[in-house]
Parts: sequence; C-alpha cells; structure tokens
Amino acid sequence: MNAKERMIRLNRRSLFSQSAAGLGAAALASLDTRADAAPKVSDYRSPTAKGGLPQLPHHEPQAKRAIYLFMSGAPSQMDLWDHKPSMADWFDKDLPDSIRQGQRLTTMTSGQARFPIAPSIYDFSPHGENGTMVSELLPHTAKHVDEIALIKSMHTEAINHDPAITYICTGDQLPGKASLGSWLSYGLGTENENLPDFLVMTASWTGRKEAQALYNRLWGSGFLPSKYQGVALRSAGDPVLYLSNPKGVDSKLRREMLDSLARLNRVTAESIGDPETDARIAQYEMAFRMQTSVPDLANINDEPQYILDMYGDDVTTPGTFANCCLMARRMAERGVRFTQIFHRGWDQHGNLPKDLPNQCKDIDRPCSALLQDLSQRGMIDDTLVVWGGEFGRTMYCQGSLTKTNYGRDHHPKCFSVWLAGAGIRRGVVHGATDEFSYNVTENPVHIRDLNATILHLMGIDSDRFTYAFKGLDQRLTGVEGGDVVHQVLA
Repeated sequence: MNAKERMIRLNRRSLFSQSAAGLGAAALASLDTRADAAPKVSDYRSPTAKGGLPQLPHHEPQAKRAIYLFMSGAPSQMDLWDHKPSMADWFDKDLPDSIRQGQRLTTMTSGQARFPIAPSIYDFSPHGENGTMVSELLPHTAKHVDEIALIKSMHTEAINHDPAITYICTGDQLPGKASLGSWLSYGLGTENENLPDFLVMTASWTGRKEAQALYNRLWGSGFLPSKYQGVALRSAGDPVLYLSNPKGVDSKLRREMLDSLARLNRVTAESIGDPETDARIAQYEMAFRMQTSVPDLANINDEPQYILDMYGDDVTTPGTFANCCLMARRMAERGVRFTQIFHRGWDQHGNLPKDLPNQCKDIDRPCSALLQDLSQRGMIDDTLVVWGGEFGRTMYCQGSLTKTNYGRDHHPKCFSVWLAGAGIRRGVVHGATDEFSYNVTENPVHIRDLNATILHLMGIDSDRFTYAFKGLDQRLTGVEGGDVVHQVLA
C-alpha cells in the first residue's frame, strides 16, 4: 500500500490525534507528491544508495558524505582567523558609534558604560602559498590552509546561543524544523545497511567548564519521519543507549521478539496507515544490526599506531575531540552520509586568554589529522569537511580589560568558518570585515548560503528540495532561500 492509499485509510481517531501538530500525518504521507516534483530516475544517483527520493540528486554531487565540526559557543574570529593588527593602537579605546551603527547587543554587555577595544594578544603569521594569516593557537590546522576555503564574512541574525545554533543546524531559530543531517538522509538515502545515515557525537572539552546545553533537536528530524533523525553516540557505556541485550536475552531471542513485534506493527500500519509505524519497524531492525556494527565501529584497536599518533594522545580516550575525529573517519569509510561533532566551551565572555588556548589544543591537532587521514586514504576528494560555530565575538571587551586578560560577547554580524575536501576551491579566502572585525565589508555569506552550498556539493538544489508541512513547502534554507557560494567551489 503506497503513501496515498494509506492517507485515504487513515481512521478518524488517528487523523484528529495528529491534526494538532498541523496535520503532520498528511505531510508525512504525502512525501511531496506534487506534479512538479514527480519522481524520476536521476542520472547522478549512486548505484549503492538505498532509500531517499528518486529525483535526487538534482545534479552531479561533488561530495558523497560530509563531516561537520561544530564549535558550540562561538569561536573568537579575531583571535583565530580574522587578523586585525591595527587594533593594537586601539587598546582600551571605545568602539566608535560609526562602527556599531546602533546594532543591538546582548543583555550581558548592553548595560556597560563603555565598550573598550580588546586587541588579540595572539601572534598571527602567514601560511601557505597565499600567505593566509592564522593565529599561533592553531599551528596544526595552519599547515592545511592551502587545502581549505576560509570564509571570513559569515553572518546571522541570531544573537544568543540557543536560537543561533538551532538556526544554523535546522534553518530556523525556533525549534521544530528538520536538521541538515536529517534533510540529507531523507533526500539521498543511505550508503550502508548496518549504521544510521546520520551520526552525532558530543566531545569533551577543556576550556570554560560552563557551557550551553545541546538539545537533540539540533540533530532531530522535525517534521520529517523520525527514521531520519541523527543517532547520538555516547562516550561511556553502550555507544548507543540500550544497544546491548538485557540479561537473559540472547541474539536469537531478540530476533524472535523483533519478528513478533514487526508483525504487530504491520497490522497497525495496515489499519491506520501512519508512516511512523513503518519508521518504527525500520528503526528496530537497524538497532538489531547495530548491535554488531557499532561495537566494531567504536573499537579502534585495529588502527595502526602511526594513525593514533597523528591524532594525538587523547585519541584513545572515548569522548575526546581527537577520538571523535577518528571515529568520524571510520564512519565515513563505512558509508555514513553525515557525521556531526559538537565541541562545547567556546563561549569566552571572560578569561579568554586562559580558556581559548585549551579549546584550541583540544581541536587543532585532530582537525589537522582528520584532513591528512582522509587525504592519504583517497577520501578527501569525495568527503566534505566543515568547521565553524553559530556566530562570532565582539572586538570590544566584556567586563574588565587588562593587557593580559579580556572577554568577548556574542557577535552575529561577522564570523569565520572553513570548508575542505569535496568540491572546495583550495587555498581561497573569501569575504572581508572592517578593521574592528565588526561588520562585513566584502562578499557577505549568510548561514542560509552556507547550508545551500553544503546541499549543492551533495548534489541538491536547495530551492527545489522541499517538504510539504503546515501549508508551506519547507526548506532547510527557509522561505528566504540561500545562494550557493560559488567563489569557494572548485
């Protein structure tokens, strides 16, 4: 029975139980059956892909998979990537009104009597053929500037963490929308049968201990069927919650239990027609297969010592960023479509010189190792790697300012991200900011543009990739849409 027939057979109780969510069942069952989205066999579809929409990819993809390194809390761009040497002469002088231009501030600094300039205390030096300026805090990543595209002109409207990170991960500041990884899983299907299409890790950190909470909506499927939500791996106990069989239950008995449960669920699916029932059956089957595949994935004992050395001493400690990066490479090898690593603690409102170096030490060598590892395995040409946070930091100091200590508030008007790998133009620096790293002066890139670019590299036209829900053709890039940043593409 197809989705349309199921919708017709929805009984009254099921229909009304879901109507409060905006007729969610109707949206899930429709799966974009409009005439202008009629399925067709794509010339660019991977022969090994299963599931997904038959009309995707829209064009030849450059990337088969993506790894997103998300620095939660917002890295300070002027201390890492956006070199502003002239600020040394502005120490403790007020940020000019002509630069601020009445832009709103967070409540953490809006009540300050002054906005004193805090120049970065870190040395920058040129790297690569183009002499890209990189902070001394990132010596390992700096070796790869000829391989990455650095965007200095990112911007967003969100000024606080939760809406900002929700915005860049799901395309909307309000909860309820589908995440980037879920969109990719829904549209492109899977390249493996024993692991989810979308895996998430939250790494430990050594900077500021207080950090913003991460909610599972950041990797949730929103209005898409739940089978497309990200699966979070844990650093202690079972890598996935409830992965192991309980005492007294062996694999044979678990198989019999799943078969019986599947028969009951199919009866429910036939009588009610809710696509979520099919999703539940598929998730139970995936969980059964993951009992073998996930322990194999998490066991890094088969990695050569020189690989472990490349990632650093922390790589053998589960949950560290180094361990997560190695795991991301192992996931990529196994056909996982989208892997996202969240590294918290990048929220230096004070004591930046104490906390930021620790954060950078956590991620610098592993980021470098990941790029090198993918390259030497011949995977970098079809794997997209993205590094960045949800917004930037202010050039002015939050709280007390001294020559050796300062803090920075949230700043949505400009920040830096980099991309590497599949389809990326190597060694390019795109966009520019004013001398205060406060406003974009060249080639602004909105977070919607970044997401449109990621989709484009995966073979998807963001304007045509929609899902009917609550009377709208929902898109990851929202009703405004996003422009592909062609200047950073090869």
